[in-house]
Amino acid sequence: MTEYLLLFRNASAENGYLATTQDMAEDMPRWQSWIGKIAMQGKLVSTAPIRYEASIVNSEGIAATKQPYKEENSVLVSGFLICKADHLEEVQEWGKACPILKYPHSSVEIRPLVPFPTN
Repeated sequence: MTEYLLLFRNASAENGYLATTQDMAEDMPRWQSWIGKIAMQGKLVSTAPIRYEASIVNSEGIAATKQPYKEENSVLVSGFLICKADHLEEVQEWGKACPILKYPHSSVEIRPLVPFPTN
């Protein structure tokens, strides 16, 4: 089986996530159900939402900002999931049902992970 990283991208407000605390509370049962379906198959490795605060480290040191890196239209990574599957198509089907997709400018990026050699 291959492990895959799913990156959840979502639009943000100027100094925080676009989703309100109430939105997140209302969405929690959907997330629990969606993640639960993957876990029940024994294919969940790890998952977590990501806090908004961030440090940026680049070749010149640590940036003074406490803001996360944002893409165009204030889209940023807001969470991740690592799973395992035999085929990319299976993970893509899970991605289509991801609760993040209800928000404008949201997406699920799926990337296969490359295992490090163990010897």
